[in-house]
Amino acid sequence: MAALHRVALNFGSAISLVSISLVSISLVSIAAAFIAVAAAPPVLAQQPPAAPAVTAAPQVRIVVKGEGSISVPPDYAQISGGVSTRGKSVKEATEADSKLMTDITNALLRAGIGQKDIQTSHFSVRPIYTQTDPHAEAKLTGYEVGNQVNVKIREIGKAGDVLERLIAAGATNVGDIEFLHSDTSRVLDQAREAAVADARRKAELYAKASGLTLGRVAWITEEPSCAPPMPVAARMAAAAPAAPVPISAGEDTLHVNITMGFDLTH
Repeated sequence: MAALHRVALNFGSAISLVSISLVSISLVSIAAAFIAVAAAPPVLAQQPPAAPAVTAAPQVRIVVKGEGSISVPPDYAQISGGVSTRGKSVKEATEADSKLMTDITNALLRAGIGQKDIQTSHFSVRPIYTQTDPHAEAKLTGYEVGNQVNVKIREIGKAGDVLERLIAAGATNVGDIEFLHSDTSRVLDQAREAAVADARRKAELYAKASGLTLGRVAWITEEPSCAPPMPVAARMAAAAPAAPVPISAGEDTLHVNITMGFDLTH
């Protein structure tokens, strides 16, 4: 009976050992599976394919030139006048020059020209050499002094009278008269408006003829095309004229040229 009990205990122990072994094997398998899963690289979610890039339609544009002009009378004139004097010394030549220029300045003031509108534009002193013998060196025989002023004539109708007074006062050289505009930018603005209107008219015409619609202005450039003032010849001798000098200001035509780019749509 005791032997049977021992067999039963031994059998029970064997069963227990087998159960423990199976549990151990299961735990090892689970741990190994967990480690394998943890070590495996993460699986990324599949991304949808990127949409193909849409190429922008080429921009349609038209480029035209515009011209504008405006004719206006000048509002003031400018003239230059002065003297050249000679003397054996610088002092002698300068004193003679100063006397004549004082007479000229006083004559201009009496003609209604303001002191601020009389400006010295040139003054020079140069030696004079004379060579009597072609085989000898030239000798210093004196000096020449030159003095020139620019005169602004705000009342163009007085231009002829001013010329007469300059010559009568002893001016030995009188320059060209220029008829000018005191506010050229304001005058050109009118020509710019006409140039823009001209360019738009052409663009609309081309767009309509091509079956397109004119869009916004893309850019504008202006070409430097303002003509300089044209001088009127007025060089005279020192003798006073017998009759009043006829001076006509007329009109100046100022031009503006531009280039404009417009967008076009179908």
